[in-house]
Amino acid sequence: MDLATVDHLLTTTRSVRKRLDFTRPVPPALVQECIDIALQAPTGSNAQGWSFVVVTDAAKRKALADLYRTAFQFYVENPDYRATYANEDLRGQQMPRILDSATYLAEHLHEAPVHVIPCIQGRVEQAGVIGQASVYGSILPAAWSFMLAARSRGLGSAWTTLHLIAEKEAAKLLGIPDDVTQTALLPVAYFTGKDFKPANRVDPRSVTHWDAWGSRR
Repeated sequence: MDLATVDHLLTTTRSVRKRLDFTRPVPPALVQECIDIALQAPTGSNAQGWSFVVVTDAAKRKALADLYRTAFQFYVENPDYRATYANEDLRGQQMPRILDSATYLAEHLHEAPVHVIPCIQGRVEQAGVIGQASVYGSILPAAWSFMLAARSRGLGSAWTTLHLIAEKEAAKLLGIPDDVTQTALLPVAYFTGKDFKPANRVDPRSVTHWDAWGSRR
C-alpha cells in the first residue's frame, strides 16, 4: 500500500464549500461507485442497516437548502456559537474564516448538483450511550468512506448536519420512513483547483492520553 498516497488522501479530504463547482454535472454512476465503496465500512453486528438518499431533483434540493438555511441562521445568531472558543485558541482564530465559508455554503447549497443523505435503520433518541454509539458507528464510517471515495475521484463534499433540526420535514420531502435516522447532508460536486492542503489542527499530543486521562508522553 502506497502510504504517501493514502496519507495524502486522509489529510486533504476537506469540507469543501467555496470550491464546489456548481456548473458541472456529476454522473450518477460516479456517485453510485462511491456508495459501493462506502458499504465496505464497518457495521455493528453486521446489521448493514444503512441507506444513502441521493437527491438530484432541483426542487427537492432547493427545499432541503431552505430547511438548512433556516437552521443555519438560527445557529449563527446563537451567542453561544460565537463564544465557543477564545480568540487566543487556534480554533477561535479560525472561526471567522469558517463562518464565512459556512455562510457561503448556506447561501448556495441548492446549487450543488447532488445532495447525499446517509441514513441508518432505527432511532437513537432513547437508545442510551451504547445504543447510540452502535447506531451511529454503523453509518458514520460509511459516510466518511463515501467522502474519501468522492475526493479521490475529483469530487468535493462537506459534512453538514444543520438540516437535522428539521429532520421530519426533510423525511416527509424525501419519503424517508419514520424508523430511519438521517445523519448528515453532504453536498457533492466537482471541486475547482487541483488539490487541498492539510488543515491547521490542535497539537495531536495535547489530545492524546496514555493509559490515563491527562497522561502524556
